[in-house]
Amino acid sequence: AIAHRCPCGQPDVVETAPRLPDGTPFPTLYYLTCPKAASAIGTLEANGVMKEMTARLESDPELASAYRAAHEDYIRRRDEIEELTGFPSAGGMPDRVKCLHVLVAHSLAAGPGVNPLGDEAIAMLPQWWAKGTCVTPAKEDDQ
Repeated sequence: AIAHRCPCGQPDVVETAPRLPDGTPFPTLYYLTCPKAASAIGTLEANGVMKEMTARLESDPELASAYRAAHEDYIRRRDEIEELTGFPSAGGMPDRVKCLHVLVAHSLAAGPGVNPLGDEAIAMLPQWWAKGTCVTPAKEDDQ
């Protein structure tokens, strides 16, 4: 399903099924699909933002608690589709930051205030949609 639309109107986060068609667990629920946003997040990752965020989790109990709540929200949302008992959430939650793409996707899908580090990463991003959409939707005549 489409979990969030970019301000340009195109889907930028999709929600995936918790299992592959063959039944294999697939615990990542939200995927960022916008290439412009993904590229900007890749720049944050390359600049060490994940390491800095993980260090803050170790020294800031309030942030760690909010991030654990984000993890629980992610699991709850995934389990509403299909329960995957014993499988982690994504992005390193709840103890570290492993993938900003997942955290941003979760924040966009869930809305502000649910994933504090996803929200922080979004605030660091440029307005990736400002120069227009990254994809051109097919016209009905072209299909």
